[in-house]
Amino acid sequence: MQAAPSTHLFPTYNRSPLTFEHGHGSWLYTAQGEAYLDFSTGVAVNALGHNHDRLKKALLEQASKLWHISNLYTIELQEQVAKCLCDATFADRVFFTNSGAEANELAIKAARRYHHANGSPERYRIITFEGAFHGRTLGALSATGRREYLEGFGPQAAGFDQVPFGDMDALQRAITKETAAILVEPIQGESGVRPLPSGNLAHLRRLCDEHGILLILDEVQTGVGRTGTLFAYESEGITPDLLAAAKGLGAGFPVGACLATEKVAVNMTAGSHGSTFGGNPLAMAVANEVLSLILADGFLSDVRATSALLAKRLRAIVALHPGLFAEVRGAGFLLGLKCNISASTVLERFAKVKLLCVPAGDNVVRLLPPLNVSADEIEFAVARISAACLSLEADRVRAWLSPNTER
Repeated sequence: MQAAPSTHLFPTYNRSPLTFEHGHGSWLYTAQGEAYLDFSTGVAVNALGHNHDRLKKALLEQASKLWHISNLYTIELQEQVAKCLCDATFADRVFFTNSGAEANELAIKAARRYHHANGSPERYRIITFEGAFHGRTLGALSATGRREYLEGFGPQAAGFDQVPFGDMDALQRAITKETAAILVEPIQGESGVRPLPSGNLAHLRRLCDEHGILLILDEVQTGVGRTGTLFAYESEGITPDLLAAAKGLGAGFPVGACLATEKVAVNMTAGSHGSTFGGNPLAMAVANEVLSLILADGFLSDVRATSALLAKRLRAIVALHPGLFAEVRGAGFLLGLKCNISASTVLERFAKVKLLCVPAGDNVVRLLPPLNVSADEIEFAVARISAACLSLEADRVRAWLSPNTER
């Protein structure tokens, strides 16, 4: 007989023993009153920090009116948030989901449906890039294509072709008469904060136009101001046909969205897709307030200025501690420190100095502060990182001086 588990949760996370009682702004607090500077933000979710007054007010006011009514009825707040997103982007239509994975699933379906409706049902294959991460549902996992995530879950869903990250020649060769779309993250977050090389998005747009296929952007992590513009594609001067958003859109409340042009969205007719909870009044009240704050005059320019300060300070740390770090990657407040020692060791030491960050592939530590983090808080974080670096280097010296160390 098996012993009773110490937790009744699925063992799918290696959870830290840290637990927090409340938060405010860029800070999280334990029940004992210990303050941690939060540069993890729920993995790029808490875009406006914790306990934001306007977000609380929007949620509580809506909670006193109506929580859920289903998409069988018109939800005025959905119309309002959809218009806001369309006015601010390339899109003509929006479908609201509960997560980024669901938004990516719809983008894949909509791309295939577009070609089917336009007389080319054979065009169903989607080209993706090695190192991608598009979500945990079976379709999104198949698009991701990473063996470690697919193992044990049966056959991979058909219709996905992967090419090496940033390899435009391989991408060109992968396009066939069965290709429906290219799906890409402007910056690969999970695999190590790896931006597409400058100009690649514009090249992808040209290839899609040349071959009559669609460009799908997964901006679940890069979107809603994270890179300094509302969506990362803006910095390349191109527009996609479909875009998946989530994370920061609800600033902590579960909500995602699939944005599309009219030519694509018009084919998703009644009954072709749906969601029980997607776009419910609670989510829409929060998303509406998030967009109001992020699209306010000066907000994104402030993000660009403060994120540039953080990147500059991090580059200085890398220069001072080449034994610990190799480089700074990313854009805006999606930044990565490529480590020369174990990233998990770095994260543990950061936590000891009360700074919370997030791991990523390729031995990278991600720094994902709230978009409204202050310059003083950035300097505070840099001071803590510097203290952690000195501590780590002292450990290395002690290990080197130890008589048991092999040289």
